[in-house]
Order: sequence, then structure tokens, then C-alpha cells
Amino acid sequence: MNTDMIIEKTNKEIVFRLPHDTNIDVLQNLKDWLEYLEVTRKSTAKQEDVDAFVDEIKKDRWNRRKSD
Repeated sequence: MNTDMIIEKTNKEIVFRLPHDTNIDVLQNLKDWLEYLEVTRKSTAKQEDVDAFVDEIKKDRWNRRKSD
């Protein structure tokens, strides 16, 4: 495996240059994680609020499945 990796910053973007044999699934996970960090970086939500929201979503999903 070639380990030459380059990170380049331009005026508009940051570019990661990776070898073509880099595991695409790992890159997808990294992209998802970076998106999560960007979306949540200014969040003021508390973990308990997030947990309550997730519970509400799960309950709603369960109720819709029961009614089908």
C-alpha cells in the first residue's frame, strides 16, 4: 500500500490526496465523521436533549410500524 498522502489548503477548500488503493469504506466513515463535527460544532444541545429526541424518533417509528 502506498502511504503518500497530501493535504492541500486553497482559498476555497481543503483537498486530501490519497493513494488510489485507499479503502473507500474507511474514507466514507471519515467523511461522515467530519460532516458530524461540522454540523455539531456550534450546537448548544445537551446530551440529555439529544437522547430525548432520539427516544421520541424511535417511539414514533415504532408506532408507525405497529399501525402498518
